[in-house]
Amino acid sequence: MAKNTTVTEDLPPPYNYNGYPQQPAPPETFQVAPGNMAMGSVGGDCAGNAEGQTPGAPPAYSEGLEDFSCFSDAAIRRGFVRKVYLTLMVQLLVTTAIICAFLYWHELRVWTIHSTWFTYTMLAIVFALILVLSCCGNLRRKVPLNFIFLALFTAAEGLALGSVTVFYEAEAVLWAVGATAFVSFALSVFAMQTKWDFTALSGSLWAICWSLVTFGILCAILRSHYLYIVYASLGTLIFSVYLVIDTQFMLGGKHRYSVSPEEYIFVALNLYLDIVSLFLFILQLFGLSR
Repeated sequence: MAKNTTVTEDLPPPYNYNGYPQQPAPPETFQVAPGNMAMGSVGGDCAGNAEGQTPGAPPAYSEGLEDFSCFSDAAIRRGFVRKVYLTLMVQLLVTTAIICAFLYWHELRVWTIHSTWFTYTMLAIVFALILVLSCCGNLRRKVPLNFIFLALFTAAEGLALGSVTVFYEAEAVLWAVGATAFVSFALSVFAMQTKWDFTALSGSLWAICWSLVTFGILCAILRSHYLYIVYASLGTLIFSVYLVIDTQFMLGGKHRYSVSPEEYIFVALNLYLDIVSLFLFILQLFGLSR
């Protein structure tokens, strides 16, 4: 009569990192290394004997690393914000210098008034550079090409703005510059301090912006002084909200949407365009009020 037999295979014993056979741990015991206890003291309830954790379970290493990761992300984000504002400050200073040259250099002012092709040429160059910086992600993240294209864009935008400001009085332009600086600073502080998340409104504001373009075409056809004032007021309001949204995109944190820290050129471009649009609408309000 045959007996039931069990066949066992000779499996190699498990090895530890030193290359020696690993000895099985005694039953109902679990060894915790002192280093794991130290990690738990830093990460709060991340240790093996942390609060709410089943005794005998391995320590949760991932929770202990999250605190270091969050600290690193916060430091990267702060450096990103400083880099964006430094780039934006240089752009605004260069643009202001170019505008002052058009305002106080009489020969240049007269030549620009009689050369309308110059304004349209600069606007075409600005639009082309915006497309390049917006659509070519590798280019705007590659140094020094991103700074070269941003410098070209800033120079072209400054020349375009200078060719527009020659049709206004110098006093009105300076008042518009001061008002734009005050509004931009106030909105930036508001975007940093408020608990409201404006990034969720970006899609709706895009539709409203196209409605503003349609209203602007209507104003050009009707040529009404009061419609121009309403148009400039709506444009100022819309781009004020855009400035708050782009600032919160840059800050990240608890906001619904944020921008990668690698996109400092793209964020500086957006903030610069928001401030320039605010300046143009405020300048139009000053001109219409006079």
